[in-house]
Amino acid sequence: MIGGQPIFILKEGTKRETGRDAMKNNIDAAKSIANAVRSSLGPRGMDKMLVDSLGDIVITNDGVTILKEMDVEHPAAKMMVEVSKTQDSFVGDGTTTAVIVAGALLQEAESLINQNVHPTVISAGYRMAADQAKKILDEVKKPVKFSDKELLTKMAGTSLSSKSASSSKELLSEISYESIKAVAEKTESGYSVDFDNIQIVKKQGGDIDDTQLIYGIIVDKEKVHPGMPDYVKGAKIALLNAALEIKKPEFDTNIRIDDPSMIQKFLSQEESVLKDMVRKVKESGANVLITQKGIDDLAQHYLSKEGIYAVRRVKKSDIEKLSKATGAAIASSVDELSPQDLGSADEVEQVKIGDDYLTFVRGCKNPKAVSILVRGGTEHVVDEIDRSITDSTHVVAAAVEDEGYVTGGGSTAAEISLKLREYASKVGGRQQLAIEKFANALEEIPRALSENAGLDAIDILIKIRNEHAQGKTTAGINVYSGKVEEMDKVGVIEPVRIGKQAIEAATEAAVMILRIDDVIATKGSRGPGGAGGMPPGMGGEE
Repeated sequence: MIGGQPIFILKEGTKRETGRDAMKNNIDAAKSIANAVRSSLGPRGMDKMLVDSLGDIVITNDGVTILKEMDVEHPAAKMMVEVSKTQDSFVGDGTTTAVIVAGALLQEAESLINQNVHPTVISAGYRMAADQAKKILDEVKKPVKFSDKELLTKMAGTSLSSKSASSSKELLSEISYESIKAVAEKTESGYSVDFDNIQIVKKQGGDIDDTQLIYGIIVDKEKVHPGMPDYVKGAKIALLNAALEIKKPEFDTNIRIDDPSMIQKFLSQEESVLKDMVRKVKESGANVLITQKGIDDLAQHYLSKEGIYAVRRVKKSDIEKLSKATGAAIASSVDELSPQDLGSADEVEQVKIGDDYLTFVRGCKNPKAVSILVRGGTEHVVDEIDRSITDSTHVVAAAVEDEGYVTGGGSTAAEISLKLREYASKVGGRQQLAIEKFANALEEIPRALSENAGLDAIDILIKIRNEHAQGKTTAGINVYSGKVEEMDKVGVIEPVRIGKQAIEAATEAAVMILRIDDVIATKGSRGPGGAGGMPPGMGGEE
């Protein structure tokens, strides 16, 4: 008000929250997201059933999937979802851990804010603690080599033990390791893994134990002609990015035939062109033809007479994978095909799974692309197994690329916590308080694991702290026995990258949320039910 006249700076209907209220709302929203996934952490964690507006169901305990499907509205809560997405894209696992740590950091910060410690001081302390935590991780990590199959399958098993696929974790761990072993490429600095070279094909029906690794590629297509063989042994594979059809001109054309005998000549000419195409395929030595484009009906007939197994209109990505798996060069025309361009596989077979016919290209020598056929009783089971295998393969790849691992079961979090408290006393000042709170927040991991296993979290935490104080750096909670044990002996291990990225992403999100003291939402901001106003928990009506 100036001279009794109101001055409107913001649009009518704009809602604004400032100071402590804005901060508290943001922290509460972020904490509620952390609480939503908290019960799904660890081998004793529970699953969530998510139902979308169309009634489609997702049943999972994968942190990032839960948060993606939740359709979160609150802006601060969306930042927590970003934490899990970043963790998922960079590591592939540990998404629930990252969100729980971020929520715990904000909860601890709230008590400091109530004691009038400034948010920027907390932010500075958290950043110092995160840097120190990553150094501690480097100190406690242990080396792992690509040849350490036992260690790497244990890591995949640790990832799988918290999923519904845990009953078949030995088989799936083996598949995860072997698939990474096949596609990993040696670089100057170590190994790198391109996940585009691992194809996952989901087919419901059968049992989880029917899931298998194919040293080759599964093409989701059937042979083009019933007269073709269903099974080809010692396959010589031609990959083509061209059609076995008469090419139509790009502009409008008319062919006028005055003499009836010319019709037969015209048709014979078409036939001979197609016959010539098939002859060139045959002369190249190929007994399997896979093309990205179409195959004319007449060409299909001639191919089947020659005993050539042909598949058409295969996706470009599948053709590229086939090239990597079989060693075939992708030809852009039939004229270019030569024996040197052909790829090889032990067998190519058409297999019926459920109602679908698939083409299996198996037994490729030293394939640089592989397929995993995922089976399960229902669609929801198959989807969850797919998510589980994606996580476990990423875990193996992260360990192989970084050549380092740490122990799980809350042991590493507890060790960092202990070392951070020692570090805090040397720092001094108000940042010391923030670093101590950071140490408390990390203990939320063993606490959540204990609670999810139905154990007394306080007793477990005290035991873990005592063990670590005595120098047992790998002491963590064994949720099956309910006791504090050394995790490397139990075989609960994970790549060092999971912890590093979780600490990094959680700290950045917590610091960003803490530094917000003013929230302005315009009238157009979508509230519940698409109405104008603010999202729930931000001053608008809920």
